[in-house]
Amino acid sequence: MATLLPHAAAGHDRASPADELRRLRTQLERAQAPRVDAPPLPVHPLLAELLPEGGLRPGSSYAISASPSLLLALISTASQAGSWCAAIGMPTLGAEAAASFGVDLERLVLIPEPGQRWLAVAAAVAEVLPIVAVRPQGRARDGDVARLSARLRDRGTVLLVLGDWPGADALLSVSEPYWSGVEAGHGYLEGREVTVTASSRRSPVPRSARMLLPGPDGGLDVRTPARDTNLAPPIRIRAAG
Repeated sequence: MATLLPHAAAGHDRASPADELRRLRTQLERAQAPRVDAPPLPVHPLLAELLPEGGLRPGSSYAISASPSLLLALISTASQAGSWCAAIGMPTLGAEAAASFGVDLERLVLIPEPGQRWLAVAAAVAEVLPIVAVRPQGRARDGDVARLSARLRDRGTVLLVLGDWPGADALLSVSEPYWSGVEAGHGYLEGREVTVTASSRRSPVPRSARMLLPGPDGGLDVRTPARDTNLAPPIRIRAAG
């Protein structure tokens, strides 16, 4: 956006070049800064404890390890509060799974196959929706990432990237999965206990917590201790996300 300079009056009212430079620099910094006046979008209380702002900060980008479950858990509370969300480039993301995490399906837009223009699609959707989740279909160029970041700050949109993302404001990962429910070789899987870790520019010291993802009801739940330690331990599945 071009900035128009006011006509300087004659005499002592004329601003010096240094003053004009400082004024323009201040305007540029304000334009590039995230919308700090906008409150963070709400998340589940278990996840709020891991994020410095207690929610998803408007104008910020979050890189999430390859865990669609964590992605759905992040957007569920905001969607229930009225925020529209988009999921781009995730053809296997099902509506039933989203609903089990509490996502309001009436406020969820699915664009499963954006093709090679996935970044352009994400930028366009970021103009109108407050939360945009995307799985990159390839490496994004630095210039395109910078332009998208500027658009996020301008619109106050939250970007959730399923995978690596250059310049992400925060990183969230899932590790140490531990499935429960199969006891002594029989039974049904009841839930997956994991460690969720978050680190960000505002809080470089990582924060971690154990939780059920998913829990017995299919959504995010509080971790509970084992009911009978004499039984055979639940099966352990070591897999990323």
